[in-house]
Amino acid sequence: MSIKKIAELTGASPSTVSRVLNHPDYQCQNPSMTERIRQTARKMNYVPNPNARNLKLGAMASERLTKRYVIDILLARYDSLDKDPFFSELFRCIETDLHKTNCSIGQIWNVSDITSEKQGEKQSKADGLIILGKCPFEIVDRMIHQFSGLIAIDRNPMDYKIDEVICNGSKAAFMAVDYLIGLGHTKIAYIGDCNMEARYMGYYECLTSHNIPLTYNYIIPTNQTKGDGYRAFHEIKSNDKLPTAVFCANDITAIGFLSAMKESNGRKRKHIYTPAVISIDDIQEASNISPLLTTVRIPKKDMAHFAILTLLDRLRKGHRETVRLELPCQLMIRETS
Repeated sequence: MSIKKIAELTGASPSTVSRVLNHPDYQCQNPSMTERIRQTARKMNYVPNPNARNLKLGAMASERLTKRYVIDILLARYDSLDKDPFFSELFRCIETDLHKTNCSIGQIWNVSDITSEKQGEKQSKADGLIILGKCPFEIVDRMIHQFSGLIAIDRNPMDYKIDEVICNGSKAAFMAVDYLIGLGHTKIAYIGDCNMEARYMGYYECLTSHNIPLTYNYIIPTNQTKGDGYRAFHEIKSNDKLPTAVFCANDITAIGFLSAMKESNGRKRKHIYTPAVISIDDIQEASNISPLLTTVRIPKKDMAHFAILTLLDRLRKGHRETVRLELPCQLMIRETS
């Protein structure tokens, strides 16, 4: 399957197809065209032209890429990539790097596919599996026996029996809340999952380290969606003593919160409520909305890159011990704080 063939099937130019497949952040003017190109490449098991790759990399480098691996993806946190922009963007990074290493994506699974009675034992001809997000341990144990190589990518360490690439969510949360405290805030709300969630623990630990008491009215448990963020604004606004800052566990929740805040303030001339807002992930929308969202950047491209390198090394029997790679996060200071 060549770039020209994908261009013919999608109606895009070859140069546009090349940009979409080689740059995970690239978006066509028509967003549906971007997804159409990616879906067509996925369906046709696209891999780069080996002759062109050999010229670019040289004979010695290309020699290691002669075996073509098929890699399945398991969506552990959500049943669809559409439900979490972070994992959707991470998936695009994975897909781009797999193309560059002469690999292709096989099937995309979610936990219900594997646990359902109808599915029974998962059937796959793939060589390896990449798990995105927190996955039940019993599922991981089953997958170990069905794939030659596995790796998990997540924002929290999970102590799996397989290789992991992580960016510690507790540390990211601590960094975000510590920044707000440095600005002088002591009344800081939390919006997000509270059930054994590392980001909630980071929030709590940072307040404790600064001797700031926990205010339970400022804690809003959610499923971390845009709609939950929108509703959380109105719940927080109902407090007698309003927090001066809000920490959202992920960007999409913060974007929902900001949407409700703008809508509410737009109707009033007095009693406008504009707390400082900070979150975690640094999805593309965070730097495109108004006001620009202050967030902690999780390095999706590097996480995808190192995950694939580690998985391929496992498949080539380059290492035997379980590996955990932890990548650092970075504070992205923008307009909302």
